[in-house]
Amino acid sequence: MEYRKLGDSDLHISALSLGTMTFGEQNGEAEAHAQLDYAVSRGVNFIDTAEMYPVAPRAETVHRTESYIGEWLKHQQRDKLVVATKIAGPARGFAWIRNGPRINREQINAAIDASLRRLQTDYVDLYQIHWPDRYVPMFGATSYDAAQERDSVPVAEQLQVLAELVKTGKVRHIGLSNETPWGVMEFVRCAEQLGLPKIVSIQNAYHLMNRTFESGISEVCRHANVGLLAYSPLAFGHLTGKYLADPQAHGRITLFPNFGQRYNKPNVPAASAEYVRIAQEAGLSPAQMALAYARTRWFASSVILGATSLPQLKENLDSMELQLSAEVLGHIEEVHRRYPNPAP
Repeated sequence: MEYRKLGDSDLHISALSLGTMTFGEQNGEAEAHAQLDYAVSRGVNFIDTAEMYPVAPRAETVHRTESYIGEWLKHQQRDKLVVATKIAGPARGFAWIRNGPRINREQINAAIDASLRRLQTDYVDLYQIHWPDRYVPMFGATSYDAAQERDSVPVAEQLQVLAELVKTGKVRHIGLSNETPWGVMEFVRCAEQLGLPKIVSIQNAYHLMNRTFESGISEVCRHANVGLLAYSPLAFGHLTGKYLADPQAHGRITLFPNFGQRYNKPNVPAASAEYVRIAQEAGLSPAQMALAYARTRWFASSVILGATSLPQLKENLDSMELQLSAEVLGHIEEVHRRYPNPAP
């Protein structure tokens, strides 16, 4: 396993990390613990979760993922692991999270204390805002609509409360998720202006069919030294090819159709078919090719893996050994020019 420094933090995280949003919905507790054990045995040291998980989010299961991890984490050598979780923001209708989540002082403090109790730990290494408190286009929306702007907690105020968590030791570092270039720049600016802790990471979607991170936000993150934690590297299974063979194949897309709307776009089947073809003609696993591509981008600090079985997790982790040839990379660029970002 390769380890990379996360932004300008003191964290060195595995280039492949374990995402956990299936724990509590698609995976029971024993399966979750088996995945955690196996990932750590392969050198993974970065575990990512969220108060909202599992997915698809429901009032009946919310917070279950953190609780599963906590039952495992209490038996581990804590300082050998990098544990990250997230606070949910507003605008997605999850009224069962703190009676409607916001990123304000009261709710930040309530959210971190509840996460620490469920995780059975005194601190988290990385605390992330799952999505902004303000309006931004996300989860498949591509255009900013000023008419949807709403009252929101100022970035400086959010950062001041997060800084207090760092000072108390409940949080070691802070990061963002599902953010925009302006959001990253504003958090960095406020930190510099107010002498507060700087964000060290951003967790955004990045995969062969969504490379929007490259066109703007990558430059911001380079100059601000903010590392990308790339999620959905297999595009909810589309880049494995399984939905090409069987559109009703078992997976998140068929189990939770309303949750994967960003993949319900005209060019997704054609683009995924082309990427699968490139992999197969090169004698590669389509999943491993997609993961190797994301892992080897210059801006990627870690690629977050999500699996529902140990065989899937093993295949994903085996991609760590794969280096893509110039020929394969060239074919990938040809498809990208033909179908640019069909699933943003």
